[in-house]
This record gives sequence, structure tokens and C-alpha cells, in this order.
Amino acid sequence: MPEITSVISASTTTEFPYDTVLDEFHRVGKHCVSHDILTALDKVRATLPGGSGSPAQIGLLTRFLDIALDKYDDRYDYPTYVALSLLPLPGAENPPPRGASAEGQRDRLVVQLVGDALRFELAVADGRTDLLPQLRPEARTVEKRCRLALRAIRPALGRIGLAADVAGGGDQLDPVTEARGICAAIEADLSPTERRTLRLSMLPVWVVHDEYLFIRVLQSFETTYALIAVQLLAATAALSDGDSAGAIRRLAVAGAALSESAPLFSLLATMQVAAFHTFRAYTEGASAIQSRNYKIVESLCRKPDRPRLDSAAYHSVPEVRARVLAGQATFDEAVEVAVADGRLGADGRAELELAMHGFATALLQWRQTHYSLAVRMLGERSGTGYTEGTPYLREGRKIPVFCAFAPPPEDGR
Repeated sequence: MPEITSVISASTTTEFPYDTVLDEFHRVGKHCVSHDILTALDKVRATLPGGSGSPAQIGLLTRFLDIALDKYDDRYDYPTYVALSLLPLPGAENPPPRGASAEGQRDRLVVQLVGDALRFELAVADGRTDLLPQLRPEARTVEKRCRLALRAIRPALGRIGLAADVAGGGDQLDPVTEARGICAAIEADLSPTERRTLRLSMLPVWVVHDEYLFIRVLQSFETTYALIAVQLLAATAALSDGDSAGAIRRLAVAGAALSESAPLFSLLATMQVAAFHTFRAYTEGASAIQSRNYKIVESLCRKPDRPRLDSAAYHSVPEVRARVLAGQATFDEAVEVAVADGRLGADGRAELELAMHGFATALLQWRQTHYSLAVRMLGERSGTGYTEGTPYLREGRKIPVFCAFAPPPEDGR
């Protein structure tokens, strides 16, 4: 312990001992890191403004320490639990590299996150790591996780050109063997920055095996929400400019991303209930109700009704709520204006309505699946983040996605 605090205290921004700190956090879980180590990290954080190092180095260390010290600061929540500020999520704050698109950015990050979850499962199965040693899954569960994870990322693997790197691929290989090949291809394709991002963005609160999978799947969902928000903004702008075809294309991309992410719920369902409740005891204060990206998606579709806007869901994301109250443009409003101005003929209206129903059906099905999984894992227990748990999700299933046209049935059919 004294050795670790000494190393931290003697560090600089350019030579911060990330690996030493992460090893200790992983050894005991974020919830149980010693006060001495946290205090040493806090002192480093206090020196960052105006300190040495490039803006990028200072920014990275600032974000990392804000996540590592969330419990120490008594501001632990969902965004810090899943380390969102360390992930290059699609959006204006993280524009894609030159020549790339937001869709490609999402594909690449989701593949890396889910691939890293698989890499951990395989490393444990092979005896190559002792990370998060409690409540290890059985071999058949690992095989099932490989199969479901590969199903979730297979379309994205093809789009970024990695699927072809695995000789034989697909149905010709058993899931574990194929997962090994996919993980090797992903690892070989990682840039140093991407490899560092994966390392820094995994800070479990406890030492239960399944929390690794839980965090990576939540991060993957957040990546998809961020892409959908980008598409909804672009669809709204296109429709406002009279480009209904462009709006329909954007909605199609958003709906496809949501549908492709659905198998991740099946992957989450392989978590052991006992394991979930064990690490969940240390996540009080963090809940998906605090998901900023999901609220952005919801509020870009249409303006939330006043009771929803005044609920804990939106008060937990005040910047999103403020934008809504300030009159943020929504796709629903753009549709109403286009119809009122006569810019949609009968065919154009029918095509747009079909696209909206397709996206709404995918989102309603996503809500239903989320609710069903929560019931399995939580039962009647209250939620974390000081929420009521499954009753909140049950009511959330009923919220219309759009109102401009007749909504699809609540069961998604």
C-alpha cells in the first residue's frame, strides 16, 4: 500500500502510473480501494489545472480521475460507473476520424467493447487471468456468451472488414473457437489509443466475474444510443430542409442499429442472478435512469409530456431537460410542419410513416425486452440510483415514440 501511494504521489501527468492504479482497483474493486490511495489520487487531480503535459494528456487524466474518484467525491452515478467520458461515443464532442462516419465509429467501438468482454471470458476459461475471481460461470455459459456476443456484433464486424479475417468463420466453427479468432482479429486491429481506452474504461465496483460483462454491454448500449441521437438530429434537419428521403434513410440506420443491439439483452441474461445481486450491492446511486444518451434519443423523437419531463428520469439529466424546455427541435414537430406545408405527397407521407413505425417498433421492443430482463434479475426489488425499479420500466414501455402519426401497438407488432 505505501508503495502504491508513493508511486502515485511522485507521478507526473506525462508519466502517470495508470497500470499500477488500475491493478489495485481491479484487485479489490472500486468500492474497496483504500482511503490513502484515493487521497493520493485526489492530490494529483488538484495539481492538474495549469500543470505540465499536453492538453490531451491533462484531459485524459482528468477524466480518468473523475471516474476513479466518484465514490470518494460522493458523486457516483451511472455515467461514471460506465466511464462514458472515456469512450469516443458518436456525436459532436467526438467527431469521427477523417473519411469515417458516425455509423462506422459506432460499429468499431461496439465491436471493441463486446470483443473485450469475450477476451476476458476466454482469458478466464484458459486460466490466463485472476481478475474478478468471484462466482465464475460454467463452461457452457461461456460458450453461450460467445455465441450470443458474436451474433450481436457480426453485422458490424462485416461492415468494418474484420469478419473475413477469421478463416472458416460463421457456422463452420464452434462459438468458442470462432470467438478466439474474432478476438485475435480485433486485438490486431486496435490502435494504441483504442487499446488504452479499453483498459481505462473498466473500473468494476467489486470483484465478481459477471460485472465485466455487465459494464461492457451497458457501454455498448450507450454507444448505440449516441449513434441514434446523431441520426435523429440529421433526420430532423433533412425533413426540415424538404429532404424526406434523407430523413427516411437516417431513421432506417437508427432502427437497424437498435435492432442489431437487441441480442445484447440475451447476452446480459446469461449473468448469474446471484452474481448480479452481489455486485449490485455496491452500485447504489448509479442507475440507467441517468442515461443521458437515451433521454436525448427519446426527446429528439418528440417532446416528452410534462409529467415525464418533471420525473426523476429527466431531473437526473438536467442539461437534456433544459434543452427540451428551451424548445429543442424534434422529429415529430418536423413531420407536423412538413404535413401542414404540403411538402409530403401521399407516397412520401406513406413512406415516412412506414419508416417512423419501423423505428418506433424497434424502440418499443427494446423497452419490452429491457423490462423483461429487469423482472428476471430484480423481481420486485427497488432499483439503484434511488429508483423504484421494475415499476418504472413497466410504465416506460407505454410512452409513445412519436405522435405525428398513429403509433404501432405497444407490444411492437
